Amino acid sequence: MEVNEQARCRELAKSSSFYRVVYSEIEEVGWEHLVRLGGDLTFLSFRVLDKKGRVHILEIQLNKAYPKVPPMVSADVPYIFNFKWSMNSRLKILVQQFQEHLEKLQEFWSTLDEIDRSLWVVGTVQASRAMSSRQIHIGNDCLIMLSIDINGPRSLPECRFMGTGTTMDSLRKAWKRNSNRWMRDKPFSENLEYLLKTQLPRPPDAEKNNNLVECGICYAQYLPIGDDIGPEGGSGSGTDYTCENSSCSHSMFCSAIVRTVQSQLQSNSMPQRIRDRMSPYPRSEADSSSLENLALRRKGL
Repeated sequence: MEVNEQARCRELAKSSSFYRVVYSEIEEVGWEHLVRLGGDLTFLSFRVLDKKGRVHILEIQLNKAYPKVPPMVSADVPYIFNFKWSMNSRLKILVQQFQEHLEKLQEFWSTLDEIDRSLWVVGTVQASRAMSSRQIHIGNDCLIMLSIDINGPRSLPECRFMGTGTTMDSLRKAWKRNSNRWMRDKPFSENLEYLLKTQLPRPPDAEKNNNLVECGICYAQYLPIGDDIGPEGGSGSGTDYTCENSSCSHSMFCSAIVRTVQSQLQSNSMPQRIRDRMSPYPRSEADSSSLENLALRRKGL
């Protein structure tokens, strides 16, 4: 959260007890974890990491009678937690209860991550963490819909077959015949192939997708083509330039470099926070010069 937001909140804290309470409790959680803060401080969200390093956003809505009235919370999770609240409770305690809730869901998310890595999952480039199902491509224009048990993710999932023909019929029969042979301690894909008695296709372009990185300037993974942003539309290309400075080595879009250099050439009055956004890593004058030369070459100038 930017310093000016912290300063604004500090000024508001002087005007009422509600603002003072919210300001002090944000300080307890840590300003570095604050993602958004509403103008009247009744809405705020915190970034929370789980033990696997997954990022979660906890959104909190406050009543002006807070803390007498409990806050309302929302998050991208399969089900929201029943938090304990009293007049003495604070936002820090709420965040801690959310972290405890995340720990209960670790095996569930790890199972879904395993499915995403090892099988050809359809339509979930950036799936919601609240989703408990996956559509798996199994070849011959056939799909299966797997519904994972949130409380027992290693158990036999519910399976719905989508497709027609003899291949699908034989897979349905194999599932019914072998479903009692599912083993919780086996990898998910191995279990699935054992029950269906067939080898399932692996994710297409898995290596390419795993190596895809964000642009060091605009932070996008895909370069937009036309009105499509990608990857949902299946369009867009990855970064096409890597900084030659060994202490940096950021990947970037050449088009992003061109836009940045042109903007800097046109105006020297750019606010510092925008400069920081456009230049997310320290550069020497020589580095900047090499980027400008690259940009000019790309533009044919």
